[in-house]
Amino acid sequence: PAWAVSTACSSSGKVFASARRLLQDGLCDAVVVGGADAFTRVVVNGFNALEAVSPELTRPLAADRDGINLGEGAALFVLRRGTSGVALAGVGESSDAYHLTAPDPEGRGAERALRAALSAAGMRPEEVDYLNLHGTGTTYNDAMECAAVARVFGARICCSSTKPLTGHTLGAAGAIEAALCWLALRGLAPVPPHVTEPVDTALAPFDLPRRGDRRTIRTALSSSFAFGGSNAAVLLRRI
Repeated sequence: PAWAVSTACSSSGKVFASARRLLQDGLCDAVVVGGADAFTRVVVNGFNALEAVSPELTRPLAADRDGINLGEGAALFVLRRGTSGVALAGVGESSDAYHLTAPDPEGRGAERALRAALSAAGMRPEEVDYLNLHGTGTTYNDAMECAAVARVFGARICCSSTKPLTGHTLGAAGAIEAALCWLALRGLAPVPPHVTEPVDTALAPFDLPRRGDRRTIRTALSSSFAFGGSNAAVLLRRI
């Protein structure tokens, strides 16, 4: 079987759920998943029309955050049953059913996706060592996401957004950010640092890793939240 998942910025997060079902049901021995996205005139003009693009480096969680930076890229995974190294522990999906484009301001759909990933993995919130935030750097999306994260994990969770490093790669973001988590789990790259200051004090005071921090992690969760309230959370675990 082969198909594309097209749910805007959660697309390549949701592909992990499809792959997991194929493997669990014995329909495939291995599944190639991932995402790719590139600039087009429609995308650039659309985000500019929404006044969602920052003229400077995007600043997730910062008090003066003012929008996204668009990026482009791709990442692919090969998923198999019974392999060692890093396992796909669980995937959570949800839909806000709130608005055509805007997220639920209380983050209830995002919260459901995070909790669904934990439930699928049979894990507790305190067992997650690192959370890669969707962290777009827009006022409302960051506030919504932080509200959801605080309800699920409290202030103890180590988290950051990698979009200042990659830009917002749209449909590829889920796979690219899962790949950054994979690198950190394998010890091939550091836990991605939080790079924007000052942090918005209205958001929960999470544990934000800084440049030069050395952290060893065994579990990482990557979240993707798209226009229309399409949400995905991918939980990886070192084994």
